Amino acid sequence: MQTLNEIDWIVLITTLLSIVAYGTWKTKGNKSVQDYVKGGNTTKWWTIGISVMATQASAITFLSTTGQAFSDGMGFVQFYFGLPIAMVIICLVFIPLYHRLKVYTAYQFLENRFDLKTRSLTAILFLIQRGLAAGITIFAPAIILSVVLGWNIVYLNIAIGILVIIYTVSGGTKAVMVTQKHQMFVIFAGMFAALFIILNLIPEQVSFTKALDIAAASGRMEILDFSFDLENRYTVWSGLIGGAFLALAYFGTDQSQVQRYLSGKSMKEMQMGLIFNGLLKVPMQFFILLVGVMVFVFYQFNPAPLNFIDASTEKVLTSEYAQQYQNLQQKQNELFKEKKALSIQLSKTDDKDLHEKLSVLDSVEKNHRLKSKYLIKRAIDTAYANKYDKLNDELLALENNKNSEAYKEKKEELRAWYKESAKDTQTNDRDYMFITFILKYLPKGLVGLLLAVILSAAMSSTASEINALATITSIDLYGRNLKEKKDENHMVKITKLFTLLWGSIAIIIACFANLAENLIQLVNIIGSIFYGNVLGIFLLAFFFKFIKANAVFIAAIITQVIVIIGWWFDWMPYLWLNLFGCVLVILIAILIQVSHKNNDEINNEKNH
Repeated sequence: MQTLNEIDWIVLITTLLSIVAYGTWKTKGNKSVQDYVKGGNTTKWWTIGISVMATQASAITFLSTTGQAFSDGMGFVQFYFGLPIAMVIICLVFIPLYHRLKVYTAYQFLENRFDLKTRSLTAILFLIQRGLAAGITIFAPAIILSVVLGWNIVYLNIAIGILVIIYTVSGGTKAVMVTQKHQMFVIFAGMFAALFIILNLIPEQVSFTKALDIAAASGRMEILDFSFDLENRYTVWSGLIGGAFLALAYFGTDQSQVQRYLSGKSMKEMQMGLIFNGLLKVPMQFFILLVGVMVFVFYQFNPAPLNFIDASTEKVLTSEYAQQYQNLQQKQNELFKEKKALSIQLSKTDDKDLHEKLSVLDSVEKNHRLKSKYLIKRAIDTAYANKYDKLNDELLALENNKNSEAYKEKKEELRAWYKESAKDTQTNDRDYMFITFILKYLPKGLVGLLLAVILSAAMSSTASEINALATITSIDLYGRNLKEKKDENHMVKITKLFTLLWGSIAIIIACFANLAENLIQLVNIIGSIFYGNVLGIFLLAFFFKFIKANAVFIAAIITQVIVIIGWWFDWMPYLWLNLFGCVLVILIAILIQVSHKNNDEINNEKNH
């Protein structure tokens, strides 16, 4: 378990509190819905661009993406290849339409084109997926910091959520965007400082280009995959096609992003803000992945643990599998010495044979890590079963007197154990790699700054999400269904109340979330399940003028059910669900509309 020193605490707390205080002070006193929801339409293009990036770049981006690069290399950057294409399409199609209609939300347009029930359905789909994502953006850094630093995860979830709620309730959209500028400054400063320190920790004789060679020898610099194999999750084609559809849906229809650019001073400012994001997003993700790759290179010259979760390692070392794990650790230590010698050789020469040898050793190391996870899981399962049997037997012995204090205490003990055992089941350490490296090897003060980076990213993304959730709830559902129109003051108050409500819901979801295979993938999977369908609805509204409201509504419900089934049974890599859902809802809507038209014609003929 790691601990922070006084300097790191001062840097961490000062950074976070100053951001919250500045955002609250700068944006107090919103009088109208336009001020609160659209920031008074005064935002400049660079603020829009930064805010759009900050909304997408949650703590998961920095913890999970670096871990992804450490394990699998730079190939994940292909996921973002479709984003610039999507930015251009949104600037040419979506923004002019939203600007002309002067909408507060993306879903107001759907009522103008179709009807209220279609608007409400898409708004509800947004609330479901974005509500879940808001909880995960809080949970991601909280679970990792709780395991590594020993902090209480519930308190962490609540602390992050409350900090976000303070300035988001107070200042609305403008507060979110003002704070995001400062958060992004902290994020970039911290990441550049981390890369600089990492390069300085690598042996002097190893230049940056030689470090890239070492990474390439272990397959970490394989950026482009042009294969059409659907088994490969990240390829150029899945990025350009699936990634473009995901980005179109996310930036074009997701209120957490739409609300960022709807606050623009003019249509030109909105468009320039998105183009700015399109130009910088791929390089930014490339840079974050590169940081993860450089940490991988660092560990070619410094011993790395078999598993980066200390609690999991301690668990297996106190189990019957301790000797097997220690034997594996011994093999890993011998492998490290061999890899280090080869890496030093490779830093002096360009011998292709060394590339091949390092590649083979990297495969062996990956196998060691897989075995270590298996042993940890077996150790946890054994401890889990033994403890459960003991507690359950004790509870059954008290079964005759369920109202007794002893029975209630034992039941509470069993419930607490369930909660604790959920934390102990974490065997996948990919998301823990970067934070563990930061705490063990970075100097005082910089550790506090990097923790501020992680928490700032969580706050910026969560703030955008609960701001958007509150806007949709107040305008698309509450305000639209009121029988009598309320004044501006009432709508601002109710939007603040919904912001508080959604912030609280996000905290609750965070407290009950569980760690997935990889957190950044989990967020994108949730999005992919819903985004294709929603994007298809918008494309039907834009380009298929003969499609009517009932056809779209029925098609959307059918499509959502099919996409969820497809995801559950793993029909395709999740990125392709965006394209699948989009095409499916369009085809079903067309079929329903044509069928309805044919039935009307038949009935007309019968009547005549």
